[in-house]
Amino acid sequence: MAAKEHLNLVFIGHVDHGKSTTVGRVLYDTGGLSEQELRKLKEEAERVGKPTFEFAFAMDQLKEERERGLTIDISHREFTTAKYHFTIIDAPGHRDFVKNMITGASQADAAVLVCSVKEGIQPQTKEHAFLAKVLGIPQIVIGVNKMDAVGYDRVKFEDIKAQMSTLLKNIGYKVDVIPFIPFSAYDGDNVGKKTTKMDWYKGSTLVETFETFKVPVKPLDKALRMPVQDVFTITGHGTVPVGRVETGILKPNTSIVFMPSGAKGEVKKIEMHHQEVAQAIPGDNVGFNVKGVDKKDVKRGEVIGYADKPPTVAEEFTAQIVVLDHPTAIAKGYTPVFHIHTCQVACQFIEILEKKDPKSGQVMAKNPDFIKTGDVAIVKIKPLKPTVIEKFQEFPPLGRFAIRDMGQTVAAGVVLDVKPKVY
Repeated sequence: MAAKEHLNLVFIGHVDHGKSTTVGRVLYDTGGLSEQELRKLKEEAERVGKPTFEFAFAMDQLKEERERGLTIDISHREFTTAKYHFTIIDAPGHRDFVKNMITGASQADAAVLVCSVKEGIQPQTKEHAFLAKVLGIPQIVIGVNKMDAVGYDRVKFEDIKAQMSTLLKNIGYKVDVIPFIPFSAYDGDNVGKKTTKMDWYKGSTLVETFETFKVPVKPLDKALRMPVQDVFTITGHGTVPVGRVETGILKPNTSIVFMPSGAKGEVKKIEMHHQEVAQAIPGDNVGFNVKGVDKKDVKRGEVIGYADKPPTVAEEFTAQIVVLDHPTAIAKGYTPVFHIHTCQVACQFIEILEKKDPKSGQVMAKNPDFIKTGDVAIVKIKPLKPTVIEKFQEFPPLGRFAIRDMGQTVAAGVVLDVKPKVY
């Protein structure tokens, strides 16, 4: 039997709207979480005084998170449906999650935005919907959770659906193609199994909508881009860079270049999950031995490409950003840390070209003096040290970033244009 096509799914939405419980229920209903595992989780949930959290615990593997009832790190769980094999990139709901969401969402093929029918749209609901759009997640489903808490009332569902539709339309989504699914994650209504409690609803279950997703076309024909996550020296293998191929194909016995260092080498054996492979394609996490390159020459944050089409090192770049949470304001000269692919680099705001209305995308001001929380802007940025940055249109994973300062994510964005460094 041929292997099922693979999709990465991210769950987003407000912290208390039942994302983790939804994920746990999806896993349970699709057989990704066994009865035995669930029983253990249920006992543990009761032990720590959170008697309804057993499904949520399925994703919250870390003990500290369980005790606090919060989801912190990105954890991965797998499940399969009739058609696809899914990896869930769990995206936590509180503030610092945005950084994780940017690394998580940048690999997501689809998103489930969970909104509680009881609590309604919250600031984070809006923020996550907006981020999903800015970060280019191509497909989204709206899950209206906690229907049990409102007696499975159709009017309440239609009300949230109308509000969400307005919100999504303002952000720039085509609302008529987005499914809205009423469900109860805790009681298991309409997640993986049809419910008898909502006769008025004739649509799919949450899991059935996952079958309607399209598999993204792998960018095989693009130039090779592989950001380096780590570099090891392994006896008998020499220098072994490790990372995920984002575009193009990595093949043995080819000449590659690491940028920005400019180190050149030759690819020898490629390994994935300790097995030798003939080549690596987008989405593959691999390590390979490289001949002619010393470990001290290359490090995390470098990007590998073929010598004839090397990765672009940016002198400066133009980007569209959304200011998520800044205590004061961002003005020219501001120099926070940008997290872009596997790299962290200090960058300076050179110019704020325009401020846009986040709801309509219309230009509100040219060359404003500053931008603040909630603003969307086009800005010109200069990295303080050589860094590979590509246009989002051409190489999405190398053209989106999070901006961090004071221990939090202050903004996120995508690269519109790059002025390459001339060597």
